[in-house]
Amino acid sequence: MYTTTSETANTNTCCVWPNEAPSNQGKPNDAELVARLQARDEAAFREIVERYACKIYRVSYGILGNRDDANDVAQEVFAKVFSSIHGFAGRSSLYAWIYRIAVNGCYDFLRKKRPTIAYSSDSLDDAQAPRMEIADPRPTPDRTAMQRDFINKLLADVPEDDRWLLIAKEVEGFSIAELSQMTGLKENTIKGRLFRVRQALAAAAHGALNAPRS
Repeated sequence: MYTTTSETANTNTCCVWPNEAPSNQGKPNDAELVARLQARDEAAFREIVERYACKIYRVSYGILGNRDDANDVAQEVFAKVFSSIHGFAGRSSLYAWIYRIAVNGCYDFLRKKRPTIAYSSDSLDDAQAPRMEIADPRPTPDRTAMQRDFINKLLADVPEDDRWLLIAKEVEGFSIAELSQMTGLKENTIKGRLFRVRQALAAAAHGALNAPRS
């Protein structure tokens, strides 16, 4: 666990992962919560945790594949949210900011790991762009772990800004329009960045899979 200034901020009491967080209807919006947390209102922090803990846990678990590790990273994410909230300038949505912290936290936690990746197309059109795909539709647990490790190893070398965009698009399923709204970036900018990182990953995967083995 981690602590705030006067009490333990136990995320498990705010959201029993991986269940859904309570509805935000009738609650303060994110901008209000950010302003209150920047004034060190710990009640605002608890509301932010309640609102996003489940989503961040799922993101972490999707990358790490281990419940305990995902729980630990998710808690570290919210500890960083509490300590770094003054660095949030509002250029993106609060969730995009927290999501990026979570993705980066997972790859800081990992820094290694290994699937078969299918890529195709040279088009900037998102509908035709190359995608990460697991070849076996019903992989064994061992195969799934190897595939996750391989993808994570490749993604560990991707710049942070591009990595979280790719994961948000391919894993979380956000549309280009949603990513644009979350980040404040133009849709064509996002498409271009996703295209370049997919191409770079395809080249890296090809090199890794075809490297001579000693």
